[in-house]
Order: sequence, then C-alpha cells, then structure tokens
Amino acid sequence: MLETALLTGLNHLLQGSGWAPARLIPFAGRRARFELPPFHLELSVADDGLFGLSADTTAPDVVISLPAETPFLLLQGLDKVVSVAHVVGNAEFATELSFIFRRLRWDVEEDLSSVVGDIAAHRMVQGTRDFVAWQKQAATRLAENLTEYLVHENALLVAGGEFIAWREDIRSFSTGLERIESRLAALPSPVGR
Repeated sequence: MLETALLTGLNHLLQGSGWAPARLIPFAGRRARFELPPFHLELSVADDGLFGLSADTTAPDVVISLPAETPFLLLQGLDKVVSVAHVVGNAEFATELSFIFRRLRWDVEEDLSSVVGDIAAHRMVQGTRDFVAWQKQAATRLAENLTEYLVHENALLVAGGEFIAWREDIRSFSTGLERIESRLAALPSPVGR
C-alpha cells in the first residue's frame, strides 16, 4: 500500500513537470531500487516515461541507498535527498535519475486549486509561506534574545569579541613572561652565596 502511494506521488510529480517523462523514455525497461532500511521500492521505467512497480527478481540497473534521515530531508526538497544518496549501478541511468530528481518540484497551488479553486489555493499557499517565514523569524529572534541574555544579563557566556581579546591578552602575557624568564636566566649568578 505504501509502495502504491509512493509510486502514485512520484508519477504525479513526473507528469506535473511536463519534461521529465520525455527524459525517461529512452530508459524504458530499466529498473531502479530505492533503499531506505527497512523499506525498499523497486521501480521500472515504462514506455511512457513514468514509473511502475517491478516484480523482476534480477539485479536492478541502479540501486539508490538513502540515509535514515531522508523523511526529514524531504522537507528541504528532493535535491537535498539526492545529494546524500549513495548510488551504485549504470552511470548513465543514475545520472539521468539524479538530474530529474534534483529538479522535480511539486506545484502545491496547482493541485490545491482543483479542490478549492484558484484564489483560495493561492491564498492558502501564500498564507502557509508567510507562516513558515514568520516561524523562522521568531526562532531567529528567540535565539538572538537568549544569546544576549546569557552574554549580557546573566553573564553565563562570553561575547565572541571579548573572548578573542581575552585570548590575545593571555597570549601576549605569556610571551612577555617568557621574555622575562629568558632575561633572568641570562643574568649572572650572584657570587658569594
């Protein structure tokens, strides 16, 4: 069931791009295995440039191993997932898959507009973007305020500039102390003691 949902979503992205199926048509019949332990998904390229589930038991043309954090990386985009994937197999097919997956984008607004209409979809997507931007801005401000509190108000941390100046003072003090020690060592020893 999960395999079917993933396949449907991937083919939807391919069809939505307009250009991706045409790039996969020359690879019709080739198979790719996606591994995200403990799951794996084996797909084959159909004649129309879309993917289908593969039941073939022979070795696939390409094996793409994904790290365990892939679901979280998907939030950053498919190109981020592709950049950390380990690929083994046919170089030409793997290169084409990488090219396609790095450039696939989901047009959420287009899909949503078929359900709620164009204007509502646009406002929902824009509202979500604004909300995400607001959340990032709030997190940045919180981090800055917390840092300021810990450095200036509570003095649990030292500001970066102050630490660098302190380190340089210690270094110059050490250098001066070494010079004094070498001068003392060069002095003649007292006679008569």
